[in-house]
Amino acid sequence: QVNLVESGGGLVQPGGSLRLSCATSGFTLDDYGIGWFRQVPGKEREGVSCSYEDETYYSDSVKGRFTISRDNAKKTVYLQMNSLKPDDTAVYSCAAGLWGCRGWTDGTDFRSWGQGTQVTVSS
Repeated sequence: QVNLVESGGGLVQPGGSLRLSCATSGFTLDDYGIGWFRQVPGKEREGVSCSYEDETYYSDSVKGRFTISRDNAKKTVYLQMNSLKPDDTAVYSCAAGLWGCRGWTDGTDFRSWGQGTQVTVSS
């Protein structure tokens, strides 16, 4: 059974950092793209970043501040978030991409969503 579980969210001040983790099980991590997404109430889901093989993608809003990485031995994908802004406040989720990172900007072709972890950036 494919399963993804996010952790690492919390409350942080503007300019601070958090590292989110996406622990995976039930599939071979190398075979799938893993995307990070975020959503706030009343707004559409937004793709934040995606990793597949040697490909990495970032939305313009986080480029230069966020870094996605994989630890295949631990079957975990991380999202290091630096220089956080209040606009980064959202529920962050990870999901498995059936076709690598295709559709990563809005989650199309991504399955097995985790439950999400809340990130709040506020002073």
